[in-house]
Amino acid sequence: MADHLTPTTVFKCLADETRVRLMLLVTREEELCVCELTCALDESQPKVSRHLAQLRNCGLLEDRRQGQWVYYRLHPNLPDWVVDVLKTTLEANQHWLRPDAKRLDVMGDRPQRLSACC
Repeated sequence: MADHLTPTTVFKCLADETRVRLMLLVTREEELCVCELTCALDESQPKVSRHLAQLRNCGLLEDRRQGQWVYYRLHPNLPDWVVDVLKTTLEANQHWLRPDAKRLDVMGDRPQRLSACC
């Protein structure tokens, strides 16, 4: 897993604004479902799902199914340097991610989010 995650492959996977926003939100929240990400990004479900699939195929995200919902989190085998890049980017760009984070925060805690979107 970690062997194929070179700087080139990681940055190619992140070379899209939607994918970076998704990765930073997942880094911030630890785990989010597709509907939460759709709401946070204010994008269509097919677009969000397509980008999540690309991130999963790159090995940056891992998904799990719970009933009809699919949840995404950082892949547990990510090299430390990748996690460090994501956390540093998140910390340094709170202002850039603020609109997405605000839409997500308005959803409240997970039980409230479930009734709001899922």
